[in-house]
Amino acid sequence: MKHAQPPRGLSRRSVEQLLSNTKRDRSAASRIEVLSRQFLGCPYKLDPLIGSSDIAEVFTVTLDGFDCVTYIETVVALARASNVDDFTDWLRKIRYEQGRIQWDRRNHYMTLWIRNNIRNGILKPFSIRAVPIVSRERILNVVPGLDPQRTRIKCVPKVAVPRLQRHLQTGDLIFFVSTRKHLDTFHAGIIVRGDGTKVSMRHASRSQGSVVEQKLSDFLKANRMAGVIVVRPQ
Repeated sequence: MKHAQPPRGLSRRSVEQLLSNTKRDRSAASRIEVLSRQFLGCPYKLDPLIGSSDIAEVFTVTLDGFDCVTYIETVVALARASNVDDFTDWLRKIRYEQGRIQWDRRNHYMTLWIRNNIRNGILKPFSIRAVPIVSRERILNVVPGLDPQRTRIKCVPKVAVPRLQRHLQTGDLIFFVSTRKHLDTFHAGIIVRGDGTKVSMRHASRSQGSVVEQKLSDFLKANRMAGVIVVRPQ
């Protein structure tokens, strides 16, 4: 479905160039690896989207800077697309509940983002029987203008992530569960599996100021968390 007005910030030529790099890649994993690599070094942008409880939502494409969520959204939408209009349609469906461009329909909390994109067939849950899962109750209320939302988060506890790590594949999305009572996750990234046991994560890092690739183990050591959620793009 085409929109009467293109998304704010859309460069059709840039999207076409990005998509041309993945014409030979058939699998979601290989496309995500190639596309996520294209953005390494792009600057971190705080609050790159337009809209709030009292400012009208504007459907926005950012290709020159990201926060951790818009980086993942952009890469996954590109990986599913065959042309520019495909890309903008997938991005809209990934970012907004039922694809409706409204601020209160944006998937502000990542547990909602995950749930809606599993429902849309864009992602599938990922778990391993040998790796434990714990449940966390949260009342989410950190987004001004949104009513509090009660949610239950199922995640792999931090101590068990080394056991999970050997099963991760390139293209998997990883979300880090907050220890705060009123927040579900605090960060997210894209898994890249190297040779042997090396597992890295590409993510838009606020502390490092850009999209970077770093060892997953280094991120785990440096950050306090309740656990992780992993999902796999279809």
